[in-house]
Amino acid sequence: MVVKKVVSWRSFVPNCYKTEVPPKKSSKKVVAKETSSQRISPSDLSNPSTTLSEDLSISLAGSNLHVFTLEELKVITQSFSQSNFLGEGGFGPVHKGFIDDKLRPGLAAQPVAVKLLDLDGTQGHREWLTEVIFLGQLRHPHLVKLIGYCCEDAHRLLVYEYMPRGSLENQLFRRYSMSLPWSSRMKIALGAAKGLAFLHGAEKPVIYRDFKASNILLDSDCTPKLSDFGLAKDGPEGDETHVSTRVMGTQGYAAPEYVMTGHLTAASDVYSFGVVLLELLTGRRSVDKNRPHREQNLVEWARPKLNEPRKLSRIMDPRLEGQYSEHGARKAAALAFECLSHRAKQRPKMSEVVKTLEPLKDFEDVPLAFVYTAPSESDNSIKDVKDGDAQKDLKKNNNHHNFKHHQLRSPTESDNSIKDVKDGDAENNHNHDKHDQIRSPRSPHYSSENYAATES
Repeated sequence: MVVKKVVSWRSFVPNCYKTEVPPKKSSKKVVAKETSSQRISPSDLSNPSTTLSEDLSISLAGSNLHVFTLEELKVITQSFSQSNFLGEGGFGPVHKGFIDDKLRPGLAAQPVAVKLLDLDGTQGHREWLTEVIFLGQLRHPHLVKLIGYCCEDAHRLLVYEYMPRGSLENQLFRRYSMSLPWSSRMKIALGAAKGLAFLHGAEKPVIYRDFKASNILLDSDCTPKLSDFGLAKDGPEGDETHVSTRVMGTQGYAAPEYVMTGHLTAASDVYSFGVVLLELLTGRRSVDKNRPHREQNLVEWARPKLNEPRKLSRIMDPRLEGQYSEHGARKAAALAFECLSHRAKQRPKMSEVVKTLEPLKDFEDVPLAFVYTAPSESDNSIKDVKDGDAQKDLKKNNNHHNFKHHQLRSPTESDNSIKDVKDGDAENNHNHDKHDQIRSPRSPHYSSENYAATES
């Protein structure tokens, strides 16, 4: 559930550039070095004597953000053509582009994603500004890199590094795509947890507030990076226990105490992480109106089953086809159970979540069937010798059978009972031999799943 703004962002801030003062070659502008290491907040941009563009340039000095013109971004996206369209969210449409040194000397040639603020969308100027402020100052391997921005007249755009595999939501729930393997799911969970742990452990803590599958972007090798910081907030400082704010976020991911009270803490992010971890385990969306009534809310349906191994196997994603580490699944399920605790103080810290997930990334997927090894030439020669010996034994047994043929008699009752016992022993031995071999995992008893995308 995303709470829409009632007041337009136009009432908060004037145009980025003053009409009487033309911009000075903003196409070549890079924010200069900063003298202070103290991170600023969106509320700090309140200097009435400067325009927003100038205020951003001063405040984000040292961030190495590039200030692009609208014309430059039109060039790299071919005027935001449909052929370069990547998708659209609450912020607005996203298009792919390509930057080379002809456009911006000193900037490495690379593909980029350009996000354009939709003035009629659910997010507005404040969310855009918040994203520039946070991502302009925060750098981490599991946070998406903001390359630059455009603030020209009424236009608000953001330029990010391009993430070729799109969002976790698309990879996990798209109907006609290969299922993410177990190892990739644990890699994504661990990387996303490290991103949140970095935010919570910063000198000036940050609460992400909108952690969900669609905000986790994946690069070519499934390394996850958190994106969309429009709803992020500075965490409580000093003796403060929480931040009081409007309830904003996405239905199914928001922590219950935050929805009820508006009190935001780092534990709110931990709950949201638990929901995403549950999605990775089950392959189900946090909220899916296409399912039976009792199964529409993922947490309510799955959480009671997380600590029971027999029930856990029944809720695991059927698209995994049993190819997952049973021990790893139990550990991940137990962690999700803790993160989804109704009591915020009982949830683990994200640093503890990282420690729990770290060893799970090394658990290999369980094989579905036996591996067939083609016999080598030496194996064939051995086989020929054995076949020759077997033929000799067979001939010997046939001669013995011919001799005994004349002594055949109808079996007595005692003979039948002995036969029954031997047959039973043979069957038990056969089952025992099968048990000692590597077993292919049991497939969960599931009906076919509906993976149609729904708006959360």
